[in-house]
Amino acid sequence: MHKRESWPRLIATLIGLACISGGIWRLEVERAGISLTPLAVGSTPATVYRREAGAPAPAVIIAHGFAGSRQLMEAYALTLARAGYVAVSFDFEGHGRNPTSMSGDVTRIDGTTQFLMREVGRVTDAALGLPGVDGRVALLGHSMASDIIVRRAIADPRISATVAVSMFSEAVTASEPRNLLIVTGEWEPLLRKDALRNARLADPSAGEGVTVGDPGRSTGRRAVVAPSVEHVGVLYSQTALRETRFWLDAVFQRTSSGPVSATGGPIILLLLGIVVLAWPLAGMLPRGDRAPSSLPLHTFLLAVLVPAVLTPVALSFVDTHFLPVLVADYLAAHLLVYGLIALGLLVWNGVKIGHLSWVSALALAGYGILVFGGALDRYVASFTPGSSRIPIIFAIALGAVPFMIADSLTLEAGRATLWRVLVARGAFIASLGAAVALDFHRLFFLLIIMPVIVVFFTIFGLMAGWVGRSTDSPFACGLALGLILAWALGVSFPMSARG
Repeated sequence: MHKRESWPRLIATLIGLACISGGIWRLEVERAGISLTPLAVGSTPATVYRREAGAPAPAVIIAHGFAGSRQLMEAYALTLARAGYVAVSFDFEGHGRNPTSMSGDVTRIDGTTQFLMREVGRVTDAALGLPGVDGRVALLGHSMASDIIVRRAIADPRISATVAVSMFSEAVTASEPRNLLIVTGEWEPLLRKDALRNARLADPSAGEGVTVGDPGRSTGRRAVVAPSVEHVGVLYSQTALRETRFWLDAVFQRTSSGPVSATGGPIILLLLGIVVLAWPLAGMLPRGDRAPSSLPLHTFLLAVLVPAVLTPVALSFVDTHFLPVLVADYLAAHLLVYGLIALGLLVWNGVKIGHLSWVSALALAGYGILVFGGALDRYVASFTPGSSRIPIIFAIALGAVPFMIADSLTLEAGRATLWRVLVARGAFIASLGAAVALDFHRLFFLLIIMPVIVVFFTIFGLMAGWVGRSTDSPFACGLALGLILAWALGVSFPMSARG
């Protein structure tokens, strides 16, 4: 490392470590005084959150959305546990650490929805049997789970209240479910409009932030907006958490006070620290023997635009059902075909792949999966695969690795200009969009995970760029990013039973 680079990298190291330490400290403080106890409900893994010394209280069953897990809902679990409730958060079938695949047709109300409703029922039964639960229970669910819990609450007379976060459900009526709170992010305009419509089913005069009916008589309904947040940010919104606690207190005639859980900021601080620390660490990797070169414009455009156009068209004629995971099989095939076409064009135009620096590849892959992924697994979402997901990660890697190697070569191992990065990323996203348009019924779930892919490119692409500029090894960067991408997709996509 050159002396002129040593001081900036030292400062970055200190900033990164400070952010990591501060984030972990704040997140662990949020758990202070709360016991987290594992609970197995058949094959469904769950966690019970409660105050370490608490009086008997109602249980609140907390359900995550599509491709989520228990960790994603922890702000609600901690807030309610601190308020004296017994919060039970769990992983749906096919999600997180649940080894059982989702059953039924995910596009039909009488399919997967019914199986997940029964799972909520089993978790409810187990929660009501826990010591310290006073016999009363409420349901809380986000996104996909909002429809599940609404329908379960209508079918189960034991449910006293329902909190639907980012709700989309056609099951709501003028009187069911009982005591319904609908929480929507300000930046979810369509869901926000639908929330107000559902509130007005109970009372045409209902407005946002106005309670209609009487929670004490099981007729309460309220639609509230969490300011300045979207579909994920609503899970950490102080307004959303306070409204949820307020609503359940009104239904169960309890009183809670004090701050709600504040995990969103510390999570960002922790992850930011890990990303910042990657820069000085990248400078410690061995230099490669590849001389930096600029990819000619016509070669760049060929490698970016041709596979973006050809891949969705070619795969529209191919049956890509080969993995027990929703749309991950298609995505793996898309990555493989896209990557092979791009690699072929690059080699045909004289681009050298170069040697593989195993040290750099393993360092980047390990940092992304173990360090960044470890932080995600503890505080954000499940990132540890069960044994059934290992073959899935391997299968996705067969497509993700060639794609990311081609991507790294196209973007000159992190040396490409910003406009080239945006064009390359935009072409790939547009290619996935074209695939969805060609087979919307089967591939519409790709639309849900596109933001995840954008975040992946932003965070890991930045770290890989630092490694690439330090080592001049696009092969190593591409291999590492391919493994990280395969891991991230393999652990997050819901598993679905075939047939």
